[in-house]
Amino acid sequence: MSTPKSDFLKILAERGFIHQCTDLSGLDARLSDASVPAYIGFDATADSLHVGSLVQIMTLRWLQKCGHKPVVLIGGGTTQIGDPSFRDSSRPLLDDEQIARNASGLKQVFSRYLAFGDGPTDAVMVDNAVWLDPLRYLPFLRDFGTHFTINRMLSFDSVRQRLEREQPLTLLEFNYMVLQAFDFLELSRHHGCVLQMGGSDQWGNIVNGIELARRIDRRQLFGLTTPLLTTSAGAKMGKTASGAVWLNAEKLSAYEFWQFWRNTEDDDVARFLRLFTELPLDEVHRLGQLKGSEINEAKHILAHEATRLAHGEEAASKAADIARRTFEEGENASGLPTFGLSLADLDAGVTVAQLLVLAGFSSSKSEARRLVLNSGARLNGNVVQDADARIGAGDLAAGALKLTAGKKRHVLVQVND
Repeated sequence: MSTPKSDFLKILAERGFIHQCTDLSGLDARLSDASVPAYIGFDATADSLHVGSLVQIMTLRWLQKCGHKPVVLIGGGTTQIGDPSFRDSSRPLLDDEQIARNASGLKQVFSRYLAFGDGPTDAVMVDNAVWLDPLRYLPFLRDFGTHFTINRMLSFDSVRQRLEREQPLTLLEFNYMVLQAFDFLELSRHHGCVLQMGGSDQWGNIVNGIELARRIDRRQLFGLTTPLLTTSAGAKMGKTASGAVWLNAEKLSAYEFWQFWRNTEDDDVARFLRLFTELPLDEVHRLGQLKGSEINEAKHILAHEATRLAHGEEAASKAADIARRTFEEGENASGLPTFGLSLADLDAGVTVAQLLVLAGFSSSKSEARRLVLNSGARLNGNVVQDADARIGAGDLAAGALKLTAGKKRHVLVQVND
């Protein structure tokens, strides 16, 4: 289609958020006419989201900035099943208490990106356990099961690929797409949602909801998906060698979050500036044209803007200051991420290789040894020569030591009684 008329779709198109839409022209007309409630669902499988969910979160943020109403759906009900989409195995089943704790953690994430309240464009958060938990199984199957055919459900890539790999798909998981479709119907009825958004892996689930509402309520709904995001090296967003890049400070410090964005590959900088910041596109274009050492300016801006949204201006500025003092001035900066080591551990004889594993810089002792062999590990700024060397009291300064892996990963190891 031509350039969208609605501000929301125009911004999404310009910044690279749109992968598929069920009816782009029809949705554009609805968004141009009035404020539209739209939702994205997030299952409570962990007590935080990571940057792999950030495209969806930014989509909701732009929706609100353009005068529409974000509805954050927490899958308190569907988490009891687990989304089977493009997975080789079933998710571990969580109990109600764990799901509730996880949902509480997710609320902290969204409070940074969205304004919640009772106004017409204020975000709201709802839990699908409200309508899924009370369902009576046989009446539900009778009323809604007739609108889904096994033939069509098997045709979706998320199901077909699982079966082609000869991985089991349980009856419990097979019900997931029916319940997600029911979510869309419920949200359209009680919250006025006309649009469901999600990652490209949710296309089949979204289409099922649209079809269910058309059949039962004769209601026109819309679906829009964002592209699956990978780095230029082909890695999936949200994961690093040392673990997930969480959005909650309790799980990952603002400094480590800042460093993740600072370490972005050159080829990804412009794209990430479009997706994960609110900088004007002409400024994004200028920064994306920088080459050589000058691109570090763009990476610093990306790190600052992404961290500011997730953790606030003060935390972003502090993270940048820690990085400057650590990298440019060589200080053993007190604001670095830390982890503790007991005197008993020290007396028992902790080696450098063990320390690298404990710090999350290596996944195994053999990987740690390779890092040392390649002169990639340092203690207090000094290159480590022996991976099996024991850490001693002489390595400590004020009860701590600085451990470095490569050029950009640092941690303070604090020894406690």
